[in-house]
Amino acid sequence: MALPLRGRNKDSKKENRTPKKIRIIKINLSWKNVILYGFLALFLIFLFSGFNSSLDQTKAVPLSTIIQDVQSGKVSELTVTDTKLTATEGKTTIETTKEPSANVYGLFKDAGVSLDKTKVVVKDESSWNNWLNILSSVLPIVLMIAFFYFLFRQARGAQESVFSFGQSRAKQFTKDTPKTTFNDVAGVDEAKQELTEIVDFLKNPQKYKAMGARTPKGVLMVGPSGTGKTLLARATAGEAGVAFFSMAGSEFMEMLVGVGASRVRDLFTTAKKAQPAIIFIDEIDAIGRQRGMGLMGGHDEREQTLNQILVEMDGFTPNEQLIVMAATNRPDVLDPALVRPGRFDRKVVLDLPDVEGRKAILSIHARNKPFADGVDWEKVAKRTAGFSGADLENMLNEAAILAARLNKKAIDMKDLEEAATKVKLGPEKKRLQSDEDRKMTAYHEAGHAIVYWYMPHIDAVHRVSIVSRGMSLGHTMQEPMEHIHETQTGLLEQVTAMLGGRAAEELIFNEITTGASNDIEKATELVRDMVVEYGMSSLGPINFDQDRRSMYEVKNISPEMQAKVDAEVERIMTSCYKQAQQVIKAEKKRMELVVGELLKKETLEADEFVALVGEKEKRVSPFATK
Repeated sequence: MALPLRGRNKDSKKENRTPKKIRIIKINLSWKNVILYGFLALFLIFLFSGFNSSLDQTKAVPLSTIIQDVQSGKVSELTVTDTKLTATEGKTTIETTKEPSANVYGLFKDAGVSLDKTKVVVKDESSWNNWLNILSSVLPIVLMIAFFYFLFRQARGAQESVFSFGQSRAKQFTKDTPKTTFNDVAGVDEAKQELTEIVDFLKNPQKYKAMGARTPKGVLMVGPSGTGKTLLARATAGEAGVAFFSMAGSEFMEMLVGVGASRVRDLFTTAKKAQPAIIFIDEIDAIGRQRGMGLMGGHDEREQTLNQILVEMDGFTPNEQLIVMAATNRPDVLDPALVRPGRFDRKVVLDLPDVEGRKAILSIHARNKPFADGVDWEKVAKRTAGFSGADLENMLNEAAILAARLNKKAIDMKDLEEAATKVKLGPEKKRLQSDEDRKMTAYHEAGHAIVYWYMPHIDAVHRVSIVSRGMSLGHTMQEPMEHIHETQTGLLEQVTAMLGGRAAEELIFNEITTGASNDIEKATELVRDMVVEYGMSSLGPINFDQDRRSMYEVKNISPEMQAKVDAEVERIMTSCYKQAQQVIKAEKKRMELVVGELLKKETLEADEFVALVGEKEKRVSPFATK
């Protein structure tokens, strides 16, 4: 946890100010640095010795040659250094060697040569050579000892760290940590109400004990990604003002057996000491999957970790002021023993926010951003149906980036519209297309738009565009409305609208392209759901295969019934496609108008589309039950 910076007055700043010209060099004398500097010093010594020897260009000659040169008067200076005798002859230098005990004056006297006219210089380098010899002999031994000591120390630290695997890796947030409160959370009012009671339990436990009520042991938050599960957990801890321990489900698992269970024990032990406290386990499905479903048998590491959590949450020791909160978007895979009352007493379901929730979320994330006066938040909230809280935050951030790139002073509606489209479909691509490709894309998207406009029970057209985004060459967006229930008629109309692009291609070009592959995939998936799960077919209200998306479950449908299901899917798809063809033929003139404008402008907004084809008419659906 970061500590707050202490304030300092101006005088103390002046007193403690270091002059700019003074540089303080700090050397960290750790074992690693000692060994590094030692090897560097040894390398420099040998490099210096080799460098000197390489620069020494003195010519080596016999001793008799120097004696003859001295006798003839060529040598101006004679330098004696231990066993080396160097003669300087103008700009030339020659040298020879002598015995260490031999006297230079005696050598020349025995040879009958006088040194009276020659300058003799004697240099004593015995002490430097002695130190160099000692250093070159001792330093490698010292460095070798330091190296092995460092290895032993590292091995000892690694051995001790094995026992630290079992310690909890949970991050603790205390009262001094910047708080997240319920004011920072919006769009999940029902979940906030549930968690407000948890906060009251932690703040006023005696009030509930007097009524014989016990504190809930666990709260399981379930919902799609980005709906604010982790944010709600932090807000609960911030409102209660208690210690908050946060850990992801995957952090319990390690390659060593028993580490997960050990971390669970350590986490609960630490949290009990800090009571009242909240433990938050994010993505609990990583360790809370149903036991006995693994491929490695029933005694794997994950199941040991889960067993330890079960014991800690409902063992013999009561946890009066300790609440476990967990989040997952896959509650169907959790073990029944984990989600039963007595462990996770409450299940808080978080859904995607409605229009009012989106308005509240937008107001929170728009606090620190400048917006133009003409921004209609009601329109933005309606435009973003199906967006989660994370999507809305990302949309506002993308709008801010776009406005900054265009050097604007404030974010306007155009930026928000572009950001919403980018979050949903991806960034705009300036892909080069031939005239034929642009024409095919225009008829394809116009076909979608006309069928959307014609069908009475599906949402109106919001935008039609032939600008490439993401993986698509164009898109037709609807003006989304809030739907709680979907009717069979509405779903059949949606399938028909998905096939409108293919129908337009076949009618105009007498040809079909690969551009409708994604439409066909989504339409087929929706029709299969209608037949298999929703019971919206002639086969009756039967769920034929509850686990058809699972690769481990055995199919609970006979081959004969599977053939009937396939035939029913084919019948519905064929019927919807024929209906799309009829709509395209009947409204061909309106489609041509839309195509013409698309080829000119590339993008048509809702008002421009309505100006071309007229308002959406109230008519009887071709799929209405008679």
